[in-house]
Amino acid sequence: MQAKIAVLPGDGIGPDVAAEAVKVLKKVAYIYRHEFVFEEALIGGAAMDVSGNPLPDETLQLCRESDTILLAAVGGPKWDDPSASVRPEQGLLRLRKELDLFANLRPVKLYPQLLHSSPLKADIVAGVDLVVVRELTGGIYFGQPRIEGHGDQAVDTMAYTAAEVERVAHVAFRLARGRRGKVTSVDKANVLACSRLWRRVVDDIAVEYPDVQCEHLLVDACTMHLIRRPTTFDVILTGNMFGDILTDEASMLAGSMGMLPSASLGRRDQGTGGSLGLYEPIHGSAPELAGQNVANPIATILSAGFLLRYSLGLEDEAAAVEAAVTATLEAGCRTRDIAEEGGRLVGTREMGSLIADRITNGE
Repeated sequence: MQAKIAVLPGDGIGPDVAAEAVKVLKKVAYIYRHEFVFEEALIGGAAMDVSGNPLPDETLQLCRESDTILLAAVGGPKWDDPSASVRPEQGLLRLRKELDLFANLRPVKLYPQLLHSSPLKADIVAGVDLVVVRELTGGIYFGQPRIEGHGDQAVDTMAYTAAEVERVAHVAFRLARGRRGKVTSVDKANVLACSRLWRRVVDDIAVEYPDVQCEHLLVDACTMHLIRRPTTFDVILTGNMFGDILTDEASMLAGSMGMLPSASLGRRDQGTGGSLGLYEPIHGSAPELAGQNVANPIATILSAGFLLRYSLGLEDEAAAVEAAVTATLEAGCRTRDIAEEGGRLVGTREMGSLIADRITNGE
């Protein structure tokens, strides 16, 4: 197949890890005889330095014209002024909104080879395999009015419509059907009106999926249970802000943010079954590591695997990427963040090459 892939390296370690994901995708294209065309564009702080705009018009246009988008990371201390009117993160938020990428999938899987990396006890985290489905284009991050006064008051508005909850709930329930058949919807219905709407709509959608178990959990209880009994979760469905916080917490179950990919999806194309998607690691830009060949590229590489699966419909190729990551870990190869005694310490570029070398078509 032919596909145009927009690559947005962004800031900090973004260019380092994006290069390794592209390396793996090029190997997939070679092995499976696809034609992938990669085109880079600026976003975040790097774009601000050139144009003053964290999402230049040409970047947005490229993303609209592409089949799918790979993004690495945005932000950093250079632009880290919360009071500034323009910030790198605004580019990412606007991109999600402009492309209507409303469903964010963040899997948290602890590889058996990395059991030592988690700060939790092995008997608690062994077997963790969950996915957080986060609503991505609504809630408090996009609420209006938003007032940033210079006095002693500021206002951020949380707002959801039933339609926004419905569409992301369908994503979660469909996903659970292909997994272990359980959705945990997380809200704050004892306090927030938005959460009471959320819970009511999720209950309505659950009726359409009688084969999927649905439970509700308050967000504060969820934070506790993620640490106490993480293996009981399958698919967690939640709103924008809660999802942002919970996935950072859940990342520690896997030992390192450098291991965790994500997919931000819009509506499915009825012809191809795929979705225009934005694929990125959940970690930040870690500017202190930029250019040092020490960052872990696995989260970005696994995000590229999601790109193959969810946007291009290439399931075998996605599975080949995931198998190559597993095989590389089984061989004892480790970047600094997941290093262990007796393991083989490798850099960013070597880890990418080792994974690419293990890509096969199964024949």
